[in-house]
Amino acid sequence: MNLYELEEKNEQLPRAVIAGLRTDYRHNSEDDFASDFDHSMTEMKALVEACDMEVCACISQTLDHPDNATYIGKGKAHEIAELVEEYKAEYCIFESNLSPSQMKNLQEIVGVPVWDRTNLILEIFSRRAKTRESRLQVESAYLQYMLPRLTGMWQHLGRQGGGSGSRSNKGIGETQIELDRRHINHRIAELSKELEVISRTRDVQRAGRSRGDLPSVALVGYTNAGKSSLMNKLLTISAELDSPSGNSAPIKEYILGDSPEKEKLEQKKVFEKNMLFATLDTSIRRIYTDDHQDFLLSDTVGFIENLPHGLVKAFRSTLDEVKYANLLLIVLDSSDPYHKQHKKVTENTLKDLEAGDIPRIYVMNKSDLLAEDELRPVIANDNTIYISTKTGSGINELLAAIKRAVYSSRCSFKVLLPYSRGDLTDKLHRLGRTDSEEYTGDGILISGECSSRLFEEIKEFTVK
Repeated sequence: MNLYELEEKNEQLPRAVIAGLRTDYRHNSEDDFASDFDHSMTEMKALVEACDMEVCACISQTLDHPDNATYIGKGKAHEIAELVEEYKAEYCIFESNLSPSQMKNLQEIVGVPVWDRTNLILEIFSRRAKTRESRLQVESAYLQYMLPRLTGMWQHLGRQGGGSGSRSNKGIGETQIELDRRHINHRIAELSKELEVISRTRDVQRAGRSRGDLPSVALVGYTNAGKSSLMNKLLTISAELDSPSGNSAPIKEYILGDSPEKEKLEQKKVFEKNMLFATLDTSIRRIYTDDHQDFLLSDTVGFIENLPHGLVKAFRSTLDEVKYANLLLIVLDSSDPYHKQHKKVTENTLKDLEAGDIPRIYVMNKSDLLAEDELRPVIANDNTIYISTKTGSGINELLAAIKRAVYSSRCSFKVLLPYSRGDLTDKLHRLGRTDSEEYTGDGILISGECSSRLFEEIKEFTVK
């Protein structure tokens, strides 16, 4: 028996046994095969812990293909039942996805609730969802997941009975399944309508931000790569430039003491924690820079291999924020030996979201954890930068790269604005960069740089 006993942790947490199946022999070497499976099991352990459970044991099986009835084989299923009893586990969780019949058969043998990968991720999302939108999205995905799995829920009731007509041979259990299926379909339809309303509101908000003329930058990447940490790091730097005292305010004002500036910064920061799927809700913040080349930064839900299709579909309106970005920051954990695989998962998810052609910068985070012989220069090439949100290394270089990317199409201007067009003067101050400003008898002579959209509004006042 391939069994790895794990040390005991918190007695109060629900206990779970993790089960996995090796089936793919098409790797280039046995080492690749073993490492891929071990990585999948390690990731599952992290997911279980993110769901506030304790992993008490792991068990694996090797087969040419999954068993149709029990996925892992009947004999191995009974071994799992013994482990569940020995460790007093409350759940059995499989590292892959199970069919409804496999889940039903396994539950009968094991004697405790059996979850698969999708079920576990849905449970994590349901616990982390904070906003009304994310809760509706998770509920919709969960109901779609449960719909084909209703058969095993009423097996304790009769499936057949007497009668005639439309009720012929339908027992209490069968009738209950039909009622549940009808109720779920009705609820999914209701959720779709509510999410459509929220999506339209989001579109209006996005259009308003677009008219504001600030470029949009989106943080994307594998879960727990450090996206939220990076946003908070940039917000801390940005807070100094957004302060009442301007560029001269020392950054320590915002991280020490109980100043109003610190309170304002803490309210802007997003939740960050070293766990999978710590952040579900999309957050958008304005990042101020010292040369007034500000931009909007959005933090999105993290990706993961085999992310349930129902979740991608349900969270599409939230993830659409990525599709409309001017630049993507693909954040990767450079210290993770599987970061290349995580990069591939991220790229494939972006293609599914129709965001595959958006310019991007690869942000290799956690570079402080690399060994000496793995250290890279801060800028590896034009679109890859090594950073550490913990030490601050590479952050300035990343900011410079972002500004180069989103402000490369900026237009230089020299305009004479009438005093009656204070609205345009205000726009240039807020959204453009002004290099010089002179008050004359005919108006305000301003020169600087702005976006092509804003230039269209002021070009009639252009002077040589």
